[in-house]
Amino acid sequence: MEIIKTDIEGLLIIKPRFFKDERGYFFESYSARDFSDAVGPVQFVQDNESMSSYGVVRGLHYQKSPYTQSKLVRCVRGKVVDIAVDIRKGSPTFGKHVAVELSEDNHLQFFIPKGFAHGFSVLSEVAVFQYKCDEFYHPEADAGILLSDPALAIDWQIPADKMIISPKDRVRSPLSPEDAI
Repeated sequence: MEIIKTDIEGLLIIKPRFFKDERGYFFESYSARDFSDAVGPVQFVQDNESMSSYGVVRGLHYQKSPYTQSKLVRCVRGKVVDIAVDIRKGSPTFGKHVAVELSEDNHLQFFIPKGFAHGFSVLSEVAVFQYKCDEFYHPEADAGILLSDPALAIDWQIPADKMIISPKDRVRSPLSPEDAI
């Protein structure tokens, strides 16, 4: 696999080695050994999958300490724009974000370490999104940031009148220093 660094320390794009012939294709989507060699020790404990239609925007979500999560995400059907916002306490890039297009065609994965809020928007008719987490979901630690926070200036690549957003995500607060983890 190829590790592609982003403009924010710790956020990594992972490009698997991909083999295609007349029979179809094959790629190794995850190897604990290779991942650990490239990123460091991360023990994933939960795999999640969501299916969403065009215009769905999920995020920006994170879990508060002591239940912060690292995630390894990918889109196995369709296309999304995936966003990670730095909310690490004391980070020189606090409030900055990286956007990555993930699709069934490019097979890219995005590693989001602890200390980031995460979200994505669906650009295709349907998208199936998978993610590995290194901490279980804890509802009492659930938190988020307003995805339309003007200070973040995120381009979700969906017209505002076409966005489908959960009631909970519509009323989140803009990023503040209290969000730092």
